[in-house]
Amino acid sequence: MRTHTCGELRPEHAGARVALAGWVDRVRDHGNLVFVDLRDRYGRTQIVFHNDDEALLASARALKSETVLRVEGEVGLRSPQNANPKIPTGGIEVVARVALVLNPSRPLPFEITDDVDPATEVRLRYRYLDLRREKVRNRIALRHRIVAAMRKYLWSQDFLEIETPYLTRSTPEGARDYLVPSRISRGSFYALPQSPQILKQILMVSGMDRYFQIVRCFRDEDLRADRQPEFTQLDLEMSFVDQEGVLRLVEGLVRSLMKEVLEIEVEVPFRRLPYREAMERYGCDKPDLRYGLELIDLGEIASRSEFRVFREVLAKGGVVKGIRVPGGGKRSRKQVEELEAYAKEFGAGGLAWLKVEGGELKGSVAKFFAGPAGEDLKRAAGAGEGDLLLVVADQRKIAFAALDKLRQRLAGEEGLARSGRFEFAWVVDFPLFERSEEEMRWVSCHHPFTSARPEDLDRIHSDPGSVRARAYDLVLNGYELGGGSVRIHRRADQEEVFRGLGLSEETMREQFGFFLDCLDYGAPPHAGIALGVDRVAMLLAGVDNIREVIAFPKTARASCLLTGAPAGVEARLLSDLGIRILPETEARPAP
Repeated sequence: MRTHTCGELRPEHAGARVALAGWVDRVRDHGNLVFVDLRDRYGRTQIVFHNDDEALLASARALKSETVLRVEGEVGLRSPQNANPKIPTGGIEVVARVALVLNPSRPLPFEITDDVDPATEVRLRYRYLDLRREKVRNRIALRHRIVAAMRKYLWSQDFLEIETPYLTRSTPEGARDYLVPSRISRGSFYALPQSPQILKQILMVSGMDRYFQIVRCFRDEDLRADRQPEFTQLDLEMSFVDQEGVLRLVEGLVRSLMKEVLEIEVEVPFRRLPYREAMERYGCDKPDLRYGLELIDLGEIASRSEFRVFREVLAKGGVVKGIRVPGGGKRSRKQVEELEAYAKEFGAGGLAWLKVEGGELKGSVAKFFAGPAGEDLKRAAGAGEGDLLLVVADQRKIAFAALDKLRQRLAGEEGLARSGRFEFAWVVDFPLFERSEEEMRWVSCHHPFTSARPEDLDRIHSDPGSVRARAYDLVLNGYELGGGSVRIHRRADQEEVFRGLGLSEETMREQFGFFLDCLDYGAPPHAGIALGVDRVAMLLAGVDNIREVIAFPKTARASCLLTGAPAGVEARLLSDLGIRILPETEARPAP
């Protein structure tokens, strides 16, 4: 069909007879000449049709955008004044001798160009057209290079690539499972894996020593910019290794990947932040470290102030935290009120603010910080002339959430989150358990197979909230790239954690009996991690939604506009499975 691609020909090919095939990108009619840009995945080549063949010239004039065309002709050099230095094939053109339309195209719903983005719904409905755009195609190609670099590095480190099944057993791992009914065992269900967690640990018990796979995972949960119902992760597990060994290996992987894919050198080891420090300084466990705007604890000064709201919050166990915005005093009152409204969207009861003007504090609570109290406040916040101080007084969880979002917004408005800069870090020493107010019980902060710090084990029942996990998250520019832990490898320790989570002996046997039995047969110490391939690709591509690096993504409502999924199925198929769809009036909400 073709001797070369549309991005391959160069001046050294001049005089050669070639055949190209691709899509008509653009047609330019100059009367006695017609120029056609022919495009494929590899690039564009200019095709020229001369008036020495009127029939061929007429066929060229009739070409429409995105028609699939095959051309035969000779490679000619373009004159210096007509060359296009912006593309690799800009020094040549192909003089057409034969042209064959392989498939015409209907009128397009949008122009295939990088200059204008169509509406998201239109892009996803005609995803096959959207993927023809160069910038979209390049993101998919970047993702390919990322996955290839991951495989290359892990193969060099003696890892075995092993597949685990998609049809598995439903176990409580956090999010809601996607369920698959069994026709053979009516009334029973498989679950699509949220992660191959138990299976990769069983591989370690099997003596595989070092395992990885690039694996699809599924979670039935609400979507957002960095989350899809089906996603891809790099999953790996290692035997006879501690936390430090996993961190060193992943740092080497990331360093190799960044060098190979983006030609960027990153320094290792990465910075390490204990979970509590990350929360106190940044308000979240995945901080963006490209800029400052750190949270400031103003509790001690607020406790001595005359402001009743601050004192009442502190008396109830809350916190008073603030952010200093250098030069932020130039913001108008309206702009500050917009920030307050934004903080309230994340649960904050309000946002106090102060500016330093002429050495004095001015703002919504300035009267409560007159004289020495104001000097103490400025000193604690490091606030100078022209600075703005934003303060939230609330329960710890709410204050951190609101200030974290404020910090991100301020960084964007102030131009602090510089694109192209990558600040990797490890967040370590997470809590083993966290309190679920919805379920009124303790749940795993990561997953129930995570081991506790040995020195904290004796507090699993007496003070579960204080127990630290041997867990670690890799974060980059405000996103969690992945998380892992040192696993529990002794049955007695695993059962103790299950009891801490409120699981009965019967529930343990029913849901995890096969795994607990496995630990009885010489399970080695092991640890691992999973990295989100979609998020890695998103950040390296410089976009803010993982949909942009997935070939066929879902919408925010977990639907595929291209295929129409999810969709109903024939009644016969439901009958085979023993399933009846209840009317909404009969359906009961999940407990």
